[in-house]
Amino acid sequence: MPQEHKHIAESVKNGIVGSIRGTGEVVNAVVDTVSGTLVNTIKGTGAVGTALTSTVSDVLRGAIQGTTQVGSDVGTAAKGGMLGVLRGTKELGVETMDTVSTSAQAVIKGTAEVGGDLGTAAKGAVEGAITAAKELGLNAETAAATAASGAIKGAGEISTTAVEEVRKAVTGVIAGVKVVVKEPFRKNGHKSDERKAS
Repeated sequence: MPQEHKHIAESVKNGIVGSIRGTGEVVNAVVDTVSGTLVNTIKGTGAVGTALTSTVSDVLRGAIQGTTQVGSDVGTAAKGGMLGVLRGTKELGVETMDTVSTSAQAVIKGTAEVGGDLGTAAKGAVEGAITAAKELGLNAETAAATAASGAIKGAGEISTTAVEEVRKAVTGVIAGVKVVVKEPFRKNGHKSDERKAS
């Protein structure tokens, strides 16, 4: 990982650790740190496209690391991280839904790096996407489906077992929203049918 990416993740991790230790409040610490860091970094660098994706991944990696360092739940970190990213990208005028999938992938990969529960993280990411969508006036069902698909895609970069764990966690009703998982990742090269969660 390039030095600047390590710096962003480390900065977020340290900010979250300090904030949680100071207040004991996990979700707000993660939301505020993620959103603030993302906005400041993007405004400072003018990052767009791949650079924005990389920055989102770094910020979320730091959030997961910081939260687990103080012994807090990865699901809470995932929810707060997703909410923070979406608030930040909305403030920056970036297309919000484009970052939902990327964020969910980053949450899953960051959780795997610290040995956290992938299912809990995936569900938290979907909950965060739903909460943010409602807050920002976006479609909650679309946000949930996009986050669920992103989480599954992130798990696909880890293992088949990870995919099954994440798929199981994001299938069903989450935070009052029925999640419809869209699976564009079949090996036969065809987009698969949408699979309704039962």
